[in-house]
Amino acid sequence: MAQLGQFALALAFIITIYSIIASLVGIRFRNDKLIASGRNAAVGTFGAITVSIASLAYLFLHDDFSVAYVASHSNRDLLRYFKVSSIWGGMEGSLLLWGWLLTVYAALVVIQNRKKHTSMMPYVTAVLMCTSLFFTAMNLFVVNPFKLSAVAFPNGVVNLFTPRDGQGLNPLLQDYWMAIHPPNIYLGFVGFTVPFAFAMAALFTKQLGDTWIRTVRRWTMVAWGFLGIGIIMGGNWAYHELGWGGFWAWDPVENASLMPWLIGTAYLHSVMVQEKKGMLKVWNIVLVVGAFVMSVYGTFLTRSGIVNSVHAFAQSNIGGYFLAFITLVLSVAGYLLYDRWSYLKADNQMESFVSRESSFLFNNLILHVACFAVFSGTMFPVLSEWVTNEKITVGATFFNNVNVPIAIFLMFLTGVGPLLAWRKASTNSLKRNFLIPAGIALSCGVIMFFAGIRHFYAWMALVMSIFVAMTIVREFYKGARARATGTGENFAQAVVNLTLRNTRRYGGYIVHFAFVLLFVGWSGQAFTTDTQQEVGIGDTFNLRGYTMRVESLSSADTPNYSAQRATVSLYDKGVHVANMFPERRFYKNVEQPTTEVAIYSTLKEDLYLVFGGASTDGSKAVLQLFYNPLTMWVWIGAWVLGIGTLIALLPNKKSPPSRRATAKARVGESKDAGKEIEHASS
Repeated sequence: MAQLGQFALALAFIITIYSIIASLVGIRFRNDKLIASGRNAAVGTFGAITVSIASLAYLFLHDDFSVAYVASHSNRDLLRYFKVSSIWGGMEGSLLLWGWLLTVYAALVVIQNRKKHTSMMPYVTAVLMCTSLFFTAMNLFVVNPFKLSAVAFPNGVVNLFTPRDGQGLNPLLQDYWMAIHPPNIYLGFVGFTVPFAFAMAALFTKQLGDTWIRTVRRWTMVAWGFLGIGIIMGGNWAYHELGWGGFWAWDPVENASLMPWLIGTAYLHSVMVQEKKGMLKVWNIVLVVGAFVMSVYGTFLTRSGIVNSVHAFAQSNIGGYFLAFITLVLSVAGYLLYDRWSYLKADNQMESFVSRESSFLFNNLILHVACFAVFSGTMFPVLSEWVTNEKITVGATFFNNVNVPIAIFLMFLTGVGPLLAWRKASTNSLKRNFLIPAGIALSCGVIMFFAGIRHFYAWMALVMSIFVAMTIVREFYKGARARATGTGENFAQAVVNLTLRNTRRYGGYIVHFAFVLLFVGWSGQAFTTDTQQEVGIGDTFNLRGYTMRVESLSSADTPNYSAQRATVSLYDKGVHVANMFPERRFYKNVEQPTTEVAIYSTLKEDLYLVFGGASTDGSKAVLQLFYNPLTMWVWIGAWVLGIGTLIALLPNKKSPPSRRATAKARVGESKDAGKEIEHASS
């Protein structure tokens, strides 16, 4: 099976080269058959890479340790579920997954557009395949997942060797969230290749109007949605698996996924300005290229070993290849942008700072400031080591001090945007639109202040969340009321049909509401508290009105790990509400300890219990309890974000004629019938 996977990988390399050549030569000589052949070859590349990754999955599921990658990331006692996720548990397999997902996107794009955009599509195919060629070449020549296990002797002789068992998957990755989190992140990273390919095709063909923009909007939404959900999934994994009480630590690899998402967010807003007003054409090209480059850069950060992270792979020699690829992409894109500058002139000018397009522009600028802050903080240890030979680490304090105010201002713009008119907002409309949402938000802010919420940033975030929520409710209410009046629908039906008749607009509002919920959850992090106790069986300890009592301490042994476990009863004001079972595990193959936390969640708060370890005689345990307010709203926000994104991707349903229009039509029909009768009688 390893030979089949290797052969399929080599075949994919050859087919990819053919697809590029056939597409470019077909363009040069206007040969439709060659162009079609290049398109078919792109689909063939998908087939070949699918065989390759399926072969790797077979090797993992059948414990074939003759392959070095399988021996390094699996073992016989590993659950089958985790054997599948082991495919992307290391560098070789993760790059193969990246390349396979790219061929999935490429095949879907060329099939969907085989009869559309005939002048651009050969370039789109060529760009997609050039990117695919890079990742296929990396797997084939640099980090091959089908390399056989071998042992090297001091005299230089290398013999093939099949170990009896594998080393096992990293214990931190033996979590169900890590089985679905990386594919979601990669679907986001890889998805930004599609808008990049169309942008490059538009530059090559000089077709820089709205055609490519409208074509890639949904593809960008798909990538953005997958990446956003993947980021939150990663936070959920960190929350459940790492045992430190939080879900976001500004880890370099967390930041690597955040940066392209920020740029993608900027693009999805600024593209509306180009569609409506013919402005920001250069800006949109730059954003699309930037999102793609930052996606590749995020992959580079994870796999080069230049940053320290619980997510990152070991030090490797692939960083130079990624930097060379990024340099090539930026050089080609920069040259084309310079050469086509005259085709990218704006059709209109900004007429007022108090307008919707102005708010989108401010939104873009702030998002880029946030992205630059994250980038500089992430790379500062590397740059400081290059300059001073001393690695100076930038902690979470820096990121919070810079990005929390930025995030609050972005939330403000999220609420302001729908209240502003295109071109220029009048003073009367500003007063009318702002008065109620701002009044409700400030009133709630006063109540929260006197209720004891005095942390400035948390207070501001909650006030802005209420303001944005009110603007969203106002938009739905206005639209549904007008629809109900015109069609005779009840209010609930009007809300549903209003959303389905303009999915992009109202799906976007639902996405904005998801961020309201996320902000509520993030605000709770300002009020976390914790306590640590060494307790024995029957002992109790308290935190914020909750009482914990240790019922038992036990141990367990499995082929994969041994574990110490505590059974703890949780009481809220004297009433028993839950039993909690925190564990501390020791994985035998890799000799690594991990924690399995116990979490009691409500809409108001989380109780987060960590087993720190047991005493030598096993009579006492060190338990750490975190009180995390409002955390569940982060996970609820993630679900709403996914729902809003899906709605925004749906095509609009056609509206039935309104009641008034139907009445007019009936009057017209009656008049026509009367004329026909009169004509017949005469």
